[in-house]
Amino acid sequence: MTNDQWVVIGYGNTLRRDDGVGQVVAMRVQEWGCLGVRSLSRHQLTPELAQTLATVEGAIFVDAYPVSGETATVQVFPLRSEDADTISVGHHCDPRSLLALAQALYDHSPSAWLVTIPAVDFEFGETLSPIAQQGVTDALLHIHRLLAIQAESPTQLSSGCTEMGQQGQQGQQGQQGQQGEIGEMVS
Repeated sequence: MTNDQWVVIGYGNTLRRDDGVGQVVAMRVQEWGCLGVRSLSRHQLTPELAQTLATVEGAIFVDAYPVSGETATVQVFPLRSEDADTISVGHHCDPRSLLALAQALYDHSPSAWLVTIPAVDFEFGETLSPIAQQGVTDALLHIHRLLAIQAESPTQLSSGCTEMGQQGQQGQQGQQGQQGEIGEMVS
């Protein structure tokens, strides 16, 4: 085991506008400086990540999902290695396959969640649409709450993580009715 208890893996193509939103979120999580939390930005998920997953207790995957309207919200889904259809060992994997691969190779698969961010613009470019920008803010709140829920005590999160949660709660209060509580989404 490493000193990192959690890994946040944001993935997508940063040259296809909103598709890169997962990497943007991972970079922002890295800026928090949370003890015990490692953040990785990747173009795509690859089998090599199974080794990283085998060394942590929890994993959060972050990706874009295409929507046609402006009313979509960030979604959080629990993941289980048992739900993988197959174990993919090609150049591209999905989160469940990576969890199953970690279990098969290293006899450990962490608790895991998938955070998906609404995306509307997949054209060439490096800027995010307004809906994806809002999704970054919302996803960061969800990730912070997942980390806080899983921590045995709030002091396990570094002050940077705690500060992020306090700043985000103001924006979250107006959104709770629309998105529901994170505990409801992951239970």
